[in-house]
Amino acid sequence: MRKEITTVLFDLDGTLLPMDQDLFVKDYFGRLAAWLAPYGYDPQATVQAVWKGTAAMTANDGTMTNEERFWQVFDQVTGRDNRSSYDVFDTFYRQEFPKVQASTGFDPDAAVIIHDLKKAGYTVILATNPLFPRVATQERIRWAGLDLNDLDMVTTYEDCSFCKPNPLYFKEITDKMGIDPRKCAMVGNDAGEDLPAGSLGMDVFLLTRDLINSKNIDISTCAQGDMHDLRCWLGL
Repeated sequence: MRKEITTVLFDLDGTLLPMDQDLFVKDYFGRLAAWLAPYGYDPQATVQAVWKGTAAMTANDGTMTNEERFWQVFDQVTGRDNRSSYDVFDTFYRQEFPKVQASTGFDPDAAVIIHDLKKAGYTVILATNPLFPRVATQERIRWAGLDLNDLDMVTTYEDCSFCKPNPLYFKEITDKMGIDPRKCAMVGNDAGEDLPAGSLGMDVFLLTRDLINSKNIDISTCAQGDMHDLRCWLGL
């Protein structure tokens, strides 16, 4: 890694938090649909509406937050004003969502690397795709053995107006933090979502444990490997 790096951005799902995405999504959506059913939400239609809301956030153009974009589309797809149900969703994330942890793994080295970087004076940012509300992101951070105090910034759907793989997502982070992207490194596991950080001049490291490369991008020249390789790359 280049010596002038001062800030390290980390993805969460599949990076700091080991997981099988398909297993996680199945458990998460299954619980969400079951939770909402007593409130008049058809399970199958709910899942479809969430997917369309997620797609809308991924394509967000910066004119509104991801939170606003999600609910705009979710209302359109469900044909109802869901504002009265916000508390129902919030309660889901506080009471039922924690059970989804059983569908994820745990890597103690993840928290150690974060703590070591902080001790070494680096700024550490959790650059998880901002598709989740803050309450759900905080819960997933806990699953990784971390808490908010370990991180200098966390991206959530309330605070962001872009998503990966849009390079403007990474620019939004650096603009908010007032940092030079050329002095940043991005650590992730998804070639399609994390490599675009390189277009801003960031160094990129791909963790291969739960590597995702659905578009078969050539990653042969990209720094990559396991947690041990990452520590060496970071100079820890």
